[in-house]
Amino acid sequence: MNSRIDALADRLDAASAWPAPTPLPDGLPPVAKFDYELLPELLRDHVRDISERMQCPPDYVATGLLVMLSSVIGRRLGIAPKRLDDWLVVPNLWGAVVGNPGVLKTPALNEALRPLRELEAAAMLLHEAGRTAATASEMISEQASRVAKEAIRKALSAGDHGAAEREARRVADNEAEKPPACRRYILNDSTVEKLGALLNESPNGLLQFRDELNGFFRTFEKPGHESDRSFYLEAWNGDGSFTYDRIGRGTLHIQGACLAVLGGIQPGPLAALVRDLRGSGDDGLLQRFQVAVWPDPQVGWTNVDRSPDLEARQRVNKLVARLDQMTAVSVGADPGRIPLLRFSDDAQLLFDGWRHALELRLRGGSEHPMMECHLAKYRSLVPAVALILHLVDHEDGPVSEIALAQALGWSEYLETHARRIYSPALNPDMDAARLLLARILKGEVPTTFAARDVYRNQWSGLTGPREVECALSVLLDFDWVRSRQEPTSGRPRTIFETTPAARSKS
Repeated sequence: MNSRIDALADRLDAASAWPAPTPLPDGLPPVAKFDYELLPELLRDHVRDISERMQCPPDYVATGLLVMLSSVIGRRLGIAPKRLDDWLVVPNLWGAVVGNPGVLKTPALNEALRPLRELEAAAMLLHEAGRTAATASEMISEQASRVAKEAIRKALSAGDHGAAEREARRVADNEAEKPPACRRYILNDSTVEKLGALLNESPNGLLQFRDELNGFFRTFEKPGHESDRSFYLEAWNGDGSFTYDRIGRGTLHIQGACLAVLGGIQPGPLAALVRDLRGSGDDGLLQRFQVAVWPDPQVGWTNVDRSPDLEARQRVNKLVARLDQMTAVSVGADPGRIPLLRFSDDAQLLFDGWRHALELRLRGGSEHPMMECHLAKYRSLVPAVALILHLVDHEDGPVSEIALAQALGWSEYLETHARRIYSPALNPDMDAARLLLARILKGEVPTTFAARDVYRNQWSGLTGPREVECALSVLLDFDWVRSRQEPTSGRPRTIFETTPAARSKS
């Protein structure tokens, strides 16, 4: 009995020798709340109605709506951010909403995409009607071809090559009407080759909606998909073309590679993506998701059971239909391969001043390379958003100062969310410390251990000596572990011991 009491006393003495560990600071940087003033008045009631009825963050709905509008405009119209230069920005946006399961990411995005789905449903009805006429024409053409072939055979048999050639040309000139391609607006999952074929049928652009963007990113890691990434990088620009050459499949030339992308992702997979990019040859694919939001969870819940605001919904439906029928002439755009608008005089002065400050900031060397890459793409984000918001309120004319001011507000709002998204890279030591502490509290790390005992497990974010050493350095400062030197035949080995407070929680 005395030995058991002595052992307990020894453990109590050991615990009392440890200072109480300090909780690690919250891992999420603060983000700006969504401000309805960022939207033209025509869109505000619709976003507010959906957000209140669903009890979801308005950020999700507004993000989905903005990306959806960008996909409808696509290559129909661009903006020249400079007064005289031929720099062209196509308002093609990629967007992402971040949140834990159950925060209604997908339902919110589906509500935002409702007008686009209605356009596609109407296009499918027109396609079916057109197929009937095309099928009838094809049947007649097939029989006419048989008659013509017989006439050509007889002419050749008679040695009349001129008559045979005239008959062949007549048939070619009256070739059957091809079944019309169905106008597509939205798709979910597709090979890039099929995507290219669809883009050739919809040269103004398409929207790819992915319920879970983690699958989108992980697709590029699969064998046979190595070149898919370069296609998406080009399709984000929206103003170029792309050519696929495949043995056995031939050549596919995409005249207008313009693809908007939208989807949701959970914090865990997103953090893993950011960690995977640290120190790698980052090509900026993740940073192309410029309209990416990660709002704070909503506090409380209210049961809202009311009819949708049909007037607000109808106003947005009419807007989308107008943008879908928009032409260069209808908006007074400068003609060209991609028609374009420019800023008004006041807006141009405002943009030039903002751009000057941005360029100095990017060249100051104060930003993490990943964040710097993200902010550099605001050069196109701001004019693209300004053009979209201008077209919501105006059917023609130069892009207004009000629209540009709202776009600049979007850039400030989105930057705070970007800093939250990239926080595992912006503060990697603290990120690694949180990951290691979580493993300790789960009992997955022995009471005494060496650094190699951690990184040999190849846990996400803790795969190498440097990451583990940085994590341990933070945990030492916060009294979650302590270290000692253990003699060996060579250099002493550093051994770490977890605090009794951590052991009691495992």
